[in-house]
Amino acid sequence: MNKLSILFLLCCFGWKSYGQDLHRLDFQTAEQMYSYFEYAPGKKIISGHRGTMENGLPENSIPAMEAVLRNTTAIFEVDPRLTKDSVIVMVHDETLDRTTNGTGKVSDYTWAELKKLRLKNHQGEVTEFRINTLEEMISWAKGKTILNLDKKDVPLAAIASVIEAHDAYSWVWVTVHNVAQAQFYLDRNPKHYFSMHIRTSEALDAFKTSGLPYNRMIVYIGPEIKESNQDMYAHFNERGVMCMISTASSYDKLEGVEMRADKYRKVFSDGASILESDLPIEVSKAVQ
Repeated sequence: MNKLSILFLLCCFGWKSYGQDLHRLDFQTAEQMYSYFEYAPGKKIISGHRGTMENGLPENSIPAMEAVLRNTTAIFEVDPRLTKDSVIVMVHDETLDRTTNGTGKVSDYTWAELKKLRLKNHQGEVTEFRINTLEEMISWAKGKTILNLDKKDVPLAAIASVIEAHDAYSWVWVTVHNVAQAQFYLDRNPKHYFSMHIRTSEALDAFKTSGLPYNRMIVYIGPEIKESNQDMYAHFNERGVMCMISTASSYDKLEGVEMRADKYRKVFSDGASILESDLPIEVSKAVQ
């Protein structure tokens, strides 16, 4: 490729997008995805909580997730909410104040109004980026990564309908907090895959008696290393299920890169297969 061709590409697509390959998870079928996320000793997977909060980029945004994928393979937990006119947008909080230059509740605005706003980064600075819709994010993620949709204010049926419309069962998961939510999705389509919250012995007992399949989920067991996690690892790993620790509310808050890196490595060595973090790029460097 000659210099004129390179300059043409740079002008059309921008410097950041040219010549920087993304680390990709590209599953052609849901069954391929199930196989990839089956437990195996030593497997380490990074999940970006709300995408990422690193490098001055705003959470729950496509540009932030692309920045992560330029550094490491990762999956992403993201947050859908409903607008006044029932468009599903990607905003973590019930209100706009922390993450955008708007104010008030997401649900009090139409999509036409919200798309005029700009996103803030973790430092509270207004960026050039705008709110993404769930439709945009699902289309972008295909062939690149996994989206794990957290449970916010969007009805389960609406989430199921969007996934069905895109036939996105091989790259979009749903977070479920109990057996009833999981059963709802499986009744809609048995291809659904979950990030299942099972943090207590009571929740584990409820799952054991539910009859739900083990091969449609990873399990979120909590935010930190503790002795009781070993029972969870033993039960689920024996059945091919990977367990996830989310450090967003725990070890991500530690002061100092090395202190955090030590904890990230210990999360994996203790038995977790997936580590979810606000700092997925930092995690990837710590565990390489």
